[in-house]
Amino acid sequence: MPRGKRAGPVLGRRAPVPIVLHSAPLVLPITTEPIRDGGVAIRGDRVLQVGPRADLLAYFPIAEERRWPGMIVAGLVDACSGPGVPAPGVTARAEIVTAPADQPGLPGLSYVEVACASEEEWERIGRDAVITAMRELDRPGGVGVAPRTADPQVLEDVALLARTFGLRLLADLGLDSPAALDEAGALGPHCHVARARPLDPGERKLLRLRGTRVTVCPAPGEALDDVPALLDEGDRIAFGTGLSPAGPGLLEQARVVRERARAIGARTRGLDRRLVEALTLGGAGALGMDGGVGRIGSLGPGGRADFAVFDARGRYPYSALLTCPPCLATVTGGRTASRRP
Repeated sequence: MPRGKRAGPVLGRRAPVPIVLHSAPLVLPITTEPIRDGGVAIRGDRVLQVGPRADLLAYFPIAEERRWPGMIVAGLVDACSGPGVPAPGVTARAEIVTAPADQPGLPGLSYVEVACASEEEWERIGRDAVITAMRELDRPGGVGVAPRTADPQVLEDVALLARTFGLRLLADLGLDSPAALDEAGALGPHCHVARARPLDPGERKLLRLRGTRVTVCPAPGEALDDVPALLDEGDRIAFGTGLSPAGPGLLEQARVVRERARAIGARTRGLDRRLVEALTLGGAGALGMDGGVGRIGSLGPGGRADFAVFDARGRYPYSALLTCPPCLATVTGGRTASRRP
């Protein structure tokens, strides 16, 4: 290059993505201990680091800090829902769709509904319709299958379809028992089930042995007496709002479980933390999104920048969250959506 001439801009080089720090008096990463006066440093849609606010400010070239009151917690995951407005604090969900035109409201997985009442209907139109829907659905988080049929042959074929294409399953225990799902070959780590009724000890054991997660989707006013037993026996659970918009939200469900456990004399040591883990990491595991780069349900380097801010304060953070405090904002993929001024 001749002397005296400046080099022009390098074509194709993008400006670096700025680092944003979200900080609060308390941060709940879920997989590590709570952090007092903590923060979450993010770049784009990923978490760079979680730790004490002072350390993050000293280590990273922070372009902007967003200081929140209350608590930052990994985003809640609704492990069984229909279309519509998500519950407060939810940043991902398993959404059951009945038509390819349905637009996803949040990241997560979309489950194509299989509602064929008979093998004849499945053979005639059902199978082709499901395969077509899976091809046409434009879902960034992926697609699964939600069998909502009591016909054993349809169940068996849907389970085979899921194994062939490597799809996740979301089954409804209000229509099919764990034994029927197991006989059809549907149960396994790739499947989670929506608990629509209390489960007896044998059913809980079968689901536990198959590595199938249980999503609690209670009806309004349901006692949920078996949920403490699910936790104590080692079943991995999640929470979901179900297809009825009139049901309780995720935090409300967890609070009901805690109150009922105390009322019936169940073991409550560490229960609040296990319930919050079920609301977050448990839901992510039900969707198969709890590990690897871009994981959800917890806050850590490489994970997706999904979290919620609650106006929660107190000495015991998990207990404070289960008082169902107001949700101030959600951050999904690094983008902030305030819920109130």
